[in-house]
Amino acid sequence: MLERLHNNNGALPFRNIVVQFCGGVIALLTGQSVGREGPCVHLGAGTASQLGQWLGLPRNSLRTLVACGAAAGISASFNTPMAGVIFAMKVILMEYTIVGFIPVIVASVLGAVISQLVFGSEISFDVDARIGVEVAVIPYMLVAGLIFGFAAFAFTRLHMLFFRLHRYSLLRRFTVIGVVTGLIAVFVPEIMGTGYDTLTDALNGVLTLEVLLIVVLAKLAVTALATGLGMFGGLIGPSLVIGGCLGGALGLIGADLMPVAISPELFVLLGMVAMMGAVLNAPMAALVATLELSHSPEMIFPSMLTVVVACLTLKQGFRSEGVFTEQLRHHGHDILSDQGKCFLSRVGVASVMNESFVICDPELSLGQAKALVSQPPIWLVVKDTDTLQLIPTAELARWLESAELDEMDATDRLQLKEMNLASYASVEIDSLASLHEASTRLLSVGAEALVVIPVIKSEAKPVLGVITKTNILNYYGM
Repeated sequence: MLERLHNNNGALPFRNIVVQFCGGVIALLTGQSVGREGPCVHLGAGTASQLGQWLGLPRNSLRTLVACGAAAGISASFNTPMAGVIFAMKVILMEYTIVGFIPVIVASVLGAVISQLVFGSEISFDVDARIGVEVAVIPYMLVAGLIFGFAAFAFTRLHMLFFRLHRYSLLRRFTVIGVVTGLIAVFVPEIMGTGYDTLTDALNGVLTLEVLLIVVLAKLAVTALATGLGMFGGLIGPSLVIGGCLGGALGLIGADLMPVAISPELFVLLGMVAMMGAVLNAPMAALVATLELSHSPEMIFPSMLTVVVACLTLKQGFRSEGVFTEQLRHHGHDILSDQGKCFLSRVGVASVMNESFVICDPELSLGQAKALVSQPPIWLVVKDTDTLQLIPTAELARWLESAELDEMDATDRLQLKEMNLASYASVEIDSLASLHEASTRLLSVGAEALVVIPVIKSEAKPVLGVITKTNILNYYGM
């Protein structure tokens, strides 16, 4: 979805929606170690993209629609509208803008409302609201953050190891996933499915230290295998389970080592935030999601502390940017290194193009030429048979000033081709394109200007405007 968003202007094909729906249902019914939110995000984004394509919206608008669909998918899946917004802005669009926030917020709220009407609004994880943090526990939280960051790195590295095996057929990969998951589930059944029941047991203190550590290792390995080899499903749910169980184990260890009171439940929540934030490279989304899932505001400060340490450990210690970024880099797409592309992709040519032009024939009378330069449009679009040529009106004005016109009558004809005027060859681009597409087209053909044409060509209005390299540079400088 991210690759389509940043390299295909958010145009998601309909067949992907069908495949994600059917594949996600089968994966969850068969107990694969994946989350439900992956297909939900893809279904939301794909449906929104299809709607935009059906309505013929500009391609820069498809970006916002994809983010709206993704936010609604997260919100409906977890009943977390705030986390849906932050996730869409940080992970999908990779930018925070007022223009983008408003529609994404509306979509996320509607997703949560529909989910609550159908499934109810119960709290996902019931946490003791009296959880508190003593100052003496803060150093241990920092150590825990380092461990969470290492676990996120181990998951990312193992995931990418399997991700590089996509050259093998889908049948082979899915057979391996099913066999390995089934064999491990015989001994560790907690790895099957989303694992939220296991996470609830960890929060309630039901699981022992040995069970928690076994679940962490087994769930991490099986989830990395399943998602790396391409099983339909998301990473958010499993990352919450892995982080929560690891946090529960650290909480039990800390309770035995330190004389101060340590709440294992708190460390379960810290693990959920830190693991999700580091794996997805979305600390704010993880923080808000866990807060909404637990309804426990007392965890804000310790969660912020832990997730920052975990993310810094992954980024600075292991030079990794999370699973999604690593996947894109493997396919040759480094989105983080080209922020200018993202900036230009969110603006359509229709909002920047110059509409000061006039369409004229290659042959003009002297009177018509003088009329054009008296109240000049900026561009002359010369229509010659099936081709268009761009001539700055200033060029025509310069010629009229330098030419000897005393012996010419107003009805005398002028041939624009024979007047040695500076002109640009016509290169067309449709009105739904973004500024990034316009910039790429200018560079590819070596042109200085583009003629913006309607998607559905019309004899009455064949040209909508003109956009030049200077227009794009001026907007980018703005």
